[in-house]
Amino acid sequence: MVSKLIIPIFILIIVFYGFIKKVDIYDSFLNGAKEGLITCFNIFPSILAMVFAVNIFLESNFLNTAFSFLLPVLSKFNLPLDIIPMALLRPISGTASLSIMNDIFTNYGPDSFVGLLASTIQGSTDTTIYVLALYFSSIKVTKIKHALYNGLFADLIGITASFIVVSLLF
Repeated sequence: MVSKLIIPIFILIIVFYGFIKKVDIYDSFLNGAKEGLITCFNIFPSILAMVFAVNIFLESNFLNTAFSFLLPVLSKFNLPLDIIPMALLRPISGTASLSIMNDIFTNYGPDSFVGLLASTIQGSTDTTIYVLALYFSSIKVTKIKHALYNGLFADLIGITASFIVVSLLF
């Protein structure tokens, strides 16, 4: 019940604060909406290019072919090859990793070990390269080396922790 009231209360606090500070609230809102639309138009080409490239990459089935040499190692841990492309694509595209996770759910079930592992990886990692490419380019940040290294390291830790936790608990 309280959760339904948080956003309206927050908006009322902002409006009340603006009223106290004698800010033209309606014009400020319109300026913010205008800036939001401009940001959407600036980000759209990057989003389109990223989605297009990831879809071509996924449809080529390159990852399954490239990592087929891992089958003997993965079979010892009862892991299908499908989990590797998901773990590798998660930092690049959330949509691609969700698509792979959906295929895993269809083939193995959401309550299977692989389904739980895919869900845990999805929740424990972020779309680092996507975020850097999209948001940093939209605000013209060019020095992303440290953000990239730290983000990918955090994703690696998230994937590794996912394997460990799901193996121990399920």
